[in-house]
Amino acid sequence: MQDALIQLQTEALAVFLKVKTLDELEAARVEYLGRKGRLAEAMKDLAALDADAKREAGKIANDVKRTIEASFQATEARVVAGAAAERKAQEWLDVSLPGIAPAVGHLHLTTQAIDEISGIFAHIGFVRSRHPEVDWDYYAFESLNMPKEHPARDEWETFFIGDEGEVATGEKGKIVLTPHTSNGQVREIEKGELPIRMINIGKCYRRQASARHLPMFHQFEGLMVDKNVTVTELKGVFDYFVKRYFGPDRATRLRPYHFRFTEPSFELDISCAVCEGTGKIENGKCKLCKGGWLELGGAGMVHPNVLKAGGLNPDEYTGFAFGWGVERTMMMRSGINIDDIRTLYKNDLRFLTQF
Repeated sequence: MQDALIQLQTEALAVFLKVKTLDELEAARVEYLGRKGRLAEAMKDLAALDADAKREAGKIANDVKRTIEASFQATEARVVAGAAAERKAQEWLDVSLPGIAPAVGHLHLTTQAIDEISGIFAHIGFVRSRHPEVDWDYYAFESLNMPKEHPARDEWETFFIGDEGEVATGEKGKIVLTPHTSNGQVREIEKGELPIRMINIGKCYRRQASARHLPMFHQFEGLMVDKNVTVTELKGVFDYFVKRYFGPDRATRLRPYHFRFTEPSFELDISCAVCEGTGKIENGKCKLCKGGWLELGGAGMVHPNVLKAGGLNPDEYTGFAFGWGVERTMMMRSGINIDDIRTLYKNDLRFLTQF
């Protein structure tokens, strides 16, 4: 019995000396020190010995177990250290070398424009407000002095919401993707918090696609309602914005126009930045403006019927409203030189990283 234990110890020590990996070490541990390993099996034979022999053999067995366990621990330390050294050699890094800077993104050009436009109007007391981009027909048209079947609706190229060819309807008519942010005018008036100085920036949807139009675009809507508001305040706000956003070199013009929800109405134009107001570029006619001027947006005094739809007396309150496309406004800025609005959303990093 004693010779067998000594022989087992000798074999175990020899095996641990040859171990090179953690997997080999675990296999050796299970073979010699496991619950069903060779040492455990040898210890079972102690039961068959007499008392004196059992006492002597037990002492040797404990010494053998401690020796094998010590060899296991020493081998484990050696293998782990070796693996760490090998990994260190493979993953060596010279920290004195300059690092490779990760690609860092930035806000999209349109988002930058939205932030700047919001900030400009905030300086003169206009508070940012949000209104639905999917709305009732009532707020998009009827409350804005465009009754059902009115021909003025035709120009909006509206996307209606529905299922299986049926347009969804509800308590305030059909459901539409808003063709303009003007749907927020009556909603803002209905809040009853006067005076109103609102700027609403959101997505709009129209069935259009060209160098100047997108099916989805961003628009910012301004609304001011108070007692004794006149065209003078409208022109003052417009001049302030143009000087802050475009600079003093861009020419502007104010043209009489007609919108159903304003009276009187105006078109606000600004000289084209691509052709510098000439209408021509090196290869011919400017594709963006075609004549030197770009429509910045529409504006006018809020129509009395719109004020009534919001619950106000037009004999007591007046106001003005304006709505301009964010992308088009940003494209007209000096130094941008984008002649096709669709370029903004092609996700071409060669273009986007310039800004």
